[in-house]
Amino acid sequence: MTRFVYDQFAKQYLTELLSPFGEVEASRAIAAEVREVDVIFSPASDHPPEVAILGLLGRLATTAAIFEPFRNAVQPGEIRSCLSKLFELYNEFDRQANRENTRLNEAQLPHLWILSPTVSQAVLSGFKAELDVENWGEGIYFLGKSFKTGIVVIHQLPKTPETLWLRMLGKGKVQKQAITELRELPEDNPFRVQTLELLYNLLTILEVRQDLETEDQSLIMELSPLYLERLENANQRGIQQGERLMVEKMLKAKFGEVDGELSAIIDALLLIPPLDMMELIYQLSWEQLLARVRNEN
Repeated sequence: MTRFVYDQFAKQYLTELLSPFGEVEASRAIAAEVREVDVIFSPASDHPPEVAILGLLGRLATTAAIFEPFRNAVQPGEIRSCLSKLFELYNEFDRQANRENTRLNEAQLPHLWILSPTVSQAVLSGFKAELDVENWGEGIYFLGKSFKTGIVVIHQLPKTPETLWLRMLGKGKVQKQAITELRELPEDNPFRVQTLELLYNLLTILEVRQDLETEDQSLIMELSPLYLERLENANQRGIQQGERLMVEKMLKAKFGEVDGELSAIIDALLLIPPLDMMELIYQLSWEQLLARVRNEN
């Protein structure tokens, strides 16, 4: 299953986007048992104006928030699990307030945002999750006020610049469109490069897996030209350090570590056309790759 791969990507992605605006904890353990919330965010200040650069995601992060992203359509049991973790975290804050002889500030409790590509109407109805179109637009459903929980149905979000950073966590055509829009952002956008790097890392991991679904294969096809374009542009600018680091990541993803022998052939690999180099790394064993590169040099 590739669910873990996407879970890690989503955590890294949200951490990269939100960390300039406050404190981010990924995989925070909670006390009831060994369980974790995916990402918990605490803004650096009240309603930081800078976070608006993230559009709708920034609006979700104007107050303390927990983000639980799902690669596939969230199911009732998963929603209940998220709520259970949320309430246990609230209990943890309550116990801390009692120890410190202070009163728990209800307004400062984090809001739970469940991010899912799609959600069936039956699931939404089962939790009485309702739209607030007037204030939030389409695609965001809210449970009762005291639950402090919203379900973001990513594929229902309008395709606007405001929703780009959330649509990056969608699937299929929605994610593909978001990647296209990401490429078209100005090069000085502070999150464009970081997001592309995370996507390149995701590509290297997916390429070596054997359990890919059709959508995974489609994503590889979408990302591969981006990666090759990146390598070619780097060559044209004479910047080789970035290429070397990326090749090291590809080798590490395939073989688990980059030992002295693999490190010694990186320069030779960089002389091979990017597409041929990727095929060599992904198709050959450790011994075959060493022998192939050494024979060609």
